[in-house]
Amino acid sequence: MDSNRKEELRQAYKLATTYYGVIQIENTRNHKIWLDTVPNIHNRWAFYQLNLNKDFYRNTPLQADWDAQNGEDFVYTVLWKEETVDVVNMRQTLKDLKVKWFKKLQPFDDRGYNRRPKDWEEN
Repeated sequence: MDSNRKEELRQAYKLATTYYGVIQIENTRNHKIWLDTVPNIHNRWAFYQLNLNKDFYRNTPLQADWDAQNGEDFVYTVLWKEETVDVVNMRQTLKDLKVKWFKKLQPFDDRGYNRRPKDWEEN
């Protein structure tokens, strides 16, 4: 690939719309889910696969199931996304989204891999 084409691709990447959102990894064998909010959903599944294959989530039920199933039977889904253009405080926005989706899907205990927050209220 010539240098002009590489530069065109770089510029297109920089100008591409960025989305933040809520993602889910589901074990289709036991239907447990892992839920997260992320500032940029682009290539996120590859990020999680890499980390799980490198044992990044060691000593967690998610990692144990991933290892036992060789990463098979897991699917990645973007549950919700929005453009990042109008977000003033991304950290707080993601925190608020996580609370909302945790309440909605309850990805804890037998239903999921997430840890219940210490200050969790199930209202």
